[in-house]
Amino acid sequence: MRVLTVIPSYWPAFEFGGPIYCIHDLNKTLAEKGVDIHVYTTNVGLNGQVTPNSETDVDGVKVTYFKFSSLFEGLGKTGWQFSLPLTKALKKDIKSFDLIYIVSVWNYPVAAASYYSRKFNVPYVISPVGSLYSETMLHKSWKKLPYLTLVAKRDLKAASAIHYTTDDEASKCHSALSLQNESFIVPNGLFLSEYADLPPADNIKKHFPHLEGKRVILFLGRLNWKKGLDILISAFKELKEKIDDVHLLLVGNDEASYAAEVKQMITQCGLKYIDVGLDNTGLENLSSEEIKQADITFTGMLTDRSKLEAFTGSEVFVLSSYSENFGMSVIESMACGTPVIITNNVGIYKEVQKNHAGIVIENGVDNLLASLSSLLDHDSLREEISQNGKKLVNEYYNISDVADRMIQSFDLLIKNHRQ
Repeated sequence: MRVLTVIPSYWPAFEFGGPIYCIHDLNKTLAEKGVDIHVYTTNVGLNGQVTPNSETDVDGVKVTYFKFSSLFEGLGKTGWQFSLPLTKALKKDIKSFDLIYIVSVWNYPVAAASYYSRKFNVPYVISPVGSLYSETMLHKSWKKLPYLTLVAKRDLKAASAIHYTTDDEASKCHSALSLQNESFIVPNGLFLSEYADLPPADNIKKHFPHLEGKRVILFLGRLNWKKGLDILISAFKELKEKIDDVHLLLVGNDEASYAAEVKQMITQCGLKYIDVGLDNTGLENLSSEEIKQADITFTGMLTDRSKLEAFTGSEVFVLSSYSENFGMSVIESMACGTPVIITNNVGIYKEVQKNHAGIVIENGVDNLLASLSSLLDHDSLREEISQNGKKLVNEYYNISDVADRMIQSFDLLIKNHRQ
């Protein structure tokens, strides 16, 4: 099976979020299972880190990072990721693949891959990764809704199938857009071997000594409007008035300068924050009193063992999103045994709720405060949720099993297309 993944941005362009991780992990696993997997993407966020327009091996995956133009920068900082070299390569090569797997919706690479798949009669799958949720489409709707009408809806309707990562995404998006083509649900997955030897809970406090003696509430993800950080900060303010030894750890990259808004919210709530960075360089210009008085810590993005330390060193993980197609950080937290509180706007909430693997709430300050208080007050509840979370991840989100399901879905689509 020869598969081409077309995605606007790719590993290691981490600033563009969860799909950078989960799609690359999937591709690595597909390659290990014998799939001839190629990736066509752009060099967005990777200027100087990759050689453009040239195939390279990334963990066994054949990746070509095409140079893109800034011609359409008025549409956003990535300029719609318009790429003439990518266009030429798709036109030349697309017939040599058995199936095209397209990730995202609102980008030129998606439109170009869809067009050439139809032109040369190659089956293609679109994975919208949450971009079809109504909350997401209504954000910046002035450009998304016209594009949906003129371009994206045609691409979606003509696809051999739409790949959704959760039941929630499929039920809310497929019928809402009146799509009649096939759809299938396969979740994102984790390399569970990476969670077999977890760091001790006190490692995070060795890394960030000012957390010593604190009960850590963790947020880990991109700092953007969708994540509901306004709800989290308001709930944390009230929690802090009841439980003095709690500390909020905000881990993740800033997106569209949203961190400045978050810091303003914190200050308006009468809370204090510090911005330390992964290597703690932010502490150098702070007095010991400023560090001691901090209620909230910004760390920037943590990866590898540092990320695991954040999970294992926290009492609770919170994702109070307004819209979230899947929630990779949720299953990462569960794999580490850290209890999760999520909203019913997070794509995997049904799975979490059904398996009692976390607390699912309607988004709101009072609901979040009550859930945080309950978990912090009851050790037995945290332990029960921790064990159920680990069980759910082991049974449903193993990347090897996920890849097998993708291969089965791809194989069926290819066979149906050839009939």
